[in-house]
Amino acid sequence: MTTIATTPAVGWIGLGAMGAPMVRTAGQAGFSVRAFDLNPAALDAVAEAADPAASAIEAATGADIVVVMVATPAQLESVLFGEGGIAPALTTETTVLIMSTVGPAAIEATCTALEGTTARVVDAPVSGGVARAGTGDLLIMVGGSAEDVAVVRPLLDGLAANAPVVGSRPGDGQRFKVVNQLLCGVHIAVAGEALALADSMGLDLEQVHEVLNTGAAASFMFADRGGRMVEGARDDTAFDEVRSALSIFVKDMGLVSEAAREVGQEVPLAASAEAIYQRGSELGHDRKDDSIVYQVLREER
Repeated sequence: MTTIATTPAVGWIGLGAMGAPMVRTAGQAGFSVRAFDLNPAALDAVAEAADPAASAIEAATGADIVVVMVATPAQLESVLFGEGGIAPALTTETTVLIMSTVGPAAIEATCTALEGTTARVVDAPVSGGVARAGTGDLLIMVGGSAEDVAVVRPLLDGLAANAPVVGSRPGDGQRFKVVNQLLCGVHIAVAGEALALADSMGLDLEQVHEVLNTGAAASFMFADRGGRMVEGARDDTAFDEVRSALSIFVKDMGLVSEAAREVGQEVPLAASAEAIYQRGSELGHDRKDDSIVYQVLREER
């Protein structure tokens, strides 16, 4: 995490599971942040790091950089152009930094809709989870012109251990994130499948997790989500401790499928994983931790 002496004014919209720790990290790095979220409790939770705004448009007014960190393409459109949307507060000098995972089509539509308002849009979805968001150790995949990226670079470096520019077009960051989420989504699903099989064969899940994490089958997701799955197998209330909601991967695997269709690329493993997340959603698990895919697969035996 980089700490800097002088900073641009930052307006921040969206204080969810990732947005809140990112704002706290930005505050610790010395940024002046004015933040808004529809949930008043979320604003209270970042009070030490950000000044609260009464509305999204108030957060955006006068900001050099406006960060949007919401969950879905529909929410992005609403924040910008819906009732009370921030578009009227933007100027030709405002840089809009979209850190949500919304897919390349949503970014391209946003850039088109903002023509005549501001051309300064940087696409910068994040990866790394809540813990890394709180320590400034995220991976941020950045798409945008060199001039626009330079404006937001100090903030990116304050939030990330690594923030590479992956393309000169807004939307390129989303393309990288789609590939990232394909890998993450498949890894979580296959961890659930492996542990469900181990359980069905009568193996000790804790030992399976411990032993296989020392060999070639080890991965971040098997270590992290697999550990949560083992906890959930002992006590299914563990899935109520949400560090990454199932609904996120329902959305993100849909973005993977959409991107693959647009370029005519087969993604059979991603499609299989997406079906598991959708099944979990149909069972009412949207607001459970995504490690609940283990239970979804175990109950399908």
